[in-house]
Amino acid sequence: MILKGGRKVDFDWLLDIAAGISWSNLQNIILNPEQGFSLEISTEELEFIWECHLKDKTPLQHLISKCPWRDFELEVSPDALIPRQETELLIDLALKKVENLKFGRWADLGTGSGPIAIALARSLPNWKGHAVDISNEALQLAKRNLKSLSPNSNVKLSLGDWWNPLERWWGGFDLVLSNPPYIPSDLIGGLEPVVKNHEPRIALDGGADGMIASKQIIMGAKQGLAKSGWLILEHHYDQSEKIIDFMKKIGMEEVSFEKDLNGIKRYAACCKK
Repeated sequence: MILKGGRKVDFDWLLDIAAGISWSNLQNIILNPEQGFSLEISTEELEFIWECHLKDKTPLQHLISKCPWRDFELEVSPDALIPRQETELLIDLALKKVENLKFGRWADLGTGSGPIAIALARSLPNWKGHAVDISNEALQLAKRNLKSLSPNSNVKLSLGDWWNPLERWWGGFDLVLSNPPYIPSDLIGGLEPVVKNHEPRIALDGGADGMIASKQIIMGAKQGLAKSGWLILEHHYDQSEKIIDFMKKIGMEEVSFEKDLNGIKRYAACCKK
């Protein structure tokens, strides 16, 4: 097999996830080339996937239909945003906020393929959960992932826009998480082709200021959250101060920010008193 361009880190990822050759195994093979090894797929399949990726920058995750996230592996497709590593921290932040609550109700607004919902369902098995998305295709993808990765969870999937499908339970949510579209519209064209040409625009475009969806979610928290309930959302790297100011402006309490793995302010949290 001959590589014809592309990034080594991406090919290493493909070897790991699609062919079952982890980084440590790869290093051992390099150091001990006389030792045999086996691939989970053929070299011809690997080459075909890689050439498709190079041809039009199709995400490798779409080509193999899966993506590792936290401690599980999701089915993914062009119907929903590929979950990013930085979003994993939302779960850690959320669990700290509710560590003293054995029972409760959570919601994942804009669930996509369902990574946040699955992580919450597995971490909070006694809670009732809700996963919402405006895309029926994304919701069906989340449904399959939930069935596969958390089959006994108590999660209701709802089709609709942010808080709207959850009106029946408004005032009863102890925890709400969201990774909404937050990229300003005029920046979409400057994204890498692997993102702008293949990810659903509805999951990227946050409007002129990038905060249309974030503001809708924050406004809805006033009605949707239970007393002492928490809202935590992810935002663009330069939106922290504006998001926090908006939370304070509408009367939310205990407003704070958290940084991602690169030290960038990426998450905002607030509580309803």
